[in-house]
Amino acid sequence: MAMLTMALYNTYDPKRLHEAHLRAIARAGPIAYAYGFHLALVGFPFEGRPIDVAEEISGHTTIGEGGRYLLELAEGNRFHLLDFPRRGFPPQFGTPVATTRKPGAEKEITPLELAERAVRGESFLLLIGLGRHGLPKEIFKLARYHMDVTGRRVSLETCTAIGAIPVRISTLMEALKWRTGKGTRRGY
Repeated sequence: MAMLTMALYNTYDPKRLHEAHLRAIARAGPIAYAYGFHLALVGFPFEGRPIDVAEEISGHTTIGEGGRYLLELAEGNRFHLLDFPRRGFPPQFGTPVATTRKPGAEKEITPLELAERAVRGESFLLLIGLGRHGLPKEIFKLARYHMDVTGRRVSLETCTAIGAIPVRISTLMEALKWRTGKGTRRGY
């Protein structure tokens, strides 16, 4: 089964935790949980195990029922803490994909192509830049693919992208499963 991971890549401050970090993580938890994604934090100044970090963040937010979904992700081994990549991301997270409104032509993958491959069992690490300038240039080079979730080259605010990416991918995956007769009704 495919593992889809939404990875928040810290481009704010790798040494100090900021309120913007906590808000974005608190917002990402319920989205990842609701749509069956894993959540990874890349380059954040946290110490300890993912469950400890989830408990710490949950103690400072009312988002997602007081951090409940972030805790559930951690308890289900779906919340991960990663260092900045030196030579690449851990292979268990699958193929790295830089999310951007300006995908490189030679590396572009559409949301539909990604969903089709995920339905077939391929895992992906969807990188979202958390900071004023998005993902650093070296991550665009490191990522095998670039994906524009809108398909229209529209720039999205970070938290909007955090919501749009899992919703778009999971919706496409459900539609593909229905088309092949492998879908199940989930609340429709």
